[in-house]
Amino acid sequence: MAAVAIAVSFLVIIVAVAVSSGFRHEIRDGVAAMVGDIRITPYTSGDSEPVPMPLHLPAEDDILAIPGVSALEPSVVRAGIVKSGEVIHGVIVKGVPSSSGATDASFSGLSRESLAVSIPTRLSEITGHGVGDKLTTYFIGEKVRVRQFNIVAVHRDILEADDNLLVYASLADMQRLNGWNSEEVSCIDVRLKESHRGKDSQEAIAAKVGWAVREESLYVSTSARTYPQIFDWLGLLDLNVTIILILMTLVAGFNMVSGLLIMVLRNISTIGTLKTMGMNDRAIGKVFVQSGALAALKGLLWGNALALLFCFVQAKTHFIPLDPENYFVSFVPIHVSIPSILAADVVAYLGIILMLWLPARLIARVDPSKTVSAD
Repeated sequence: MAAVAIAVSFLVIIVAVAVSSGFRHEIRDGVAAMVGDIRITPYTSGDSEPVPMPLHLPAEDDILAIPGVSALEPSVVRAGIVKSGEVIHGVIVKGVPSSSGATDASFSGLSRESLAVSIPTRLSEITGHGVGDKLTTYFIGEKVRVRQFNIVAVHRDILEADDNLLVYASLADMQRLNGWNSEEVSCIDVRLKESHRGKDSQEAIAAKVGWAVREESLYVSTSARTYPQIFDWLGLLDLNVTIILILMTLVAGFNMVSGLLIMVLRNISTIGTLKTMGMNDRAIGKVFVQSGALAALKGLLWGNALALLFCFVQAKTHFIPLDPENYFVSFVPIHVSIPSILAADVVAYLGIILMLWLPARLIARVDPSKTVSAD
């Protein structure tokens, strides 16, 4: 029973770690798709028309040399209004190069077909549009521009709230819409390596990017500054996972302590006999702790196996949904990080082993003269 309780505890621990990691990956990816991990944009004076910046910066090589920076992605971003029958909805249209990491193989049509776009699933549900349909979009400025885009793909948008509907378009199409040449864009997104995407790391790298750019007309911002509520929520989620890890370790430890205590009490006479034969308390306690550690290890392995099975099924099927208005994503995200899981296993297992020495101390109270004579 103690091993079963430990298996359940490790199941909860591993799932909590995988879900926490999944939220971090999915939400950071979604935010980065919209505003980059770090974004370089030109200062504006409130003009209704977008202001361009150079596609290639003089400090481009210096920025790429900063530790933690993985890529630079130029884009043209502009707010638009989609109309479909009686349905009118705001969107963000992001023009990206065909090789951009923000897109995947399903968007390959963007580089082949004029005015091709990929729309998020949420927008597809709102408008009823799908692949092969036309998407009439209005862009407001000094004058209203209208474009009829061809929908070539429907992608899953990570941040599927109605106010964050991101439509991917061709960079060249958006440059023509704004009347710009091929060397002008509205921003450059700085993508960071996974280990540098935290709030503090973003700010540190953004400071280095700003120093490298050294252009008074350009502004450097981070996704943590643009969406502080999301990063605060992720921080709270990490705190909750830490609390779960501590609680589950304590639960598993107390269950194992109870099991070991029963083993000690059932073997009082054996302990007395071993003491009369010259075996010291520490050596006897070590035997019981090793027995408990073996049971805990079995529970750990079973818990890990069940947790990984659950993670695999959830990652493939998304059978547990979420409300994106509250959780930013429409399903429970899963990301299995082997180092994180191993770290959680080691910390929890060592905590259980340390707790096992508590009932082992009961052995010192066993009086051989009483237990042996009782037999």
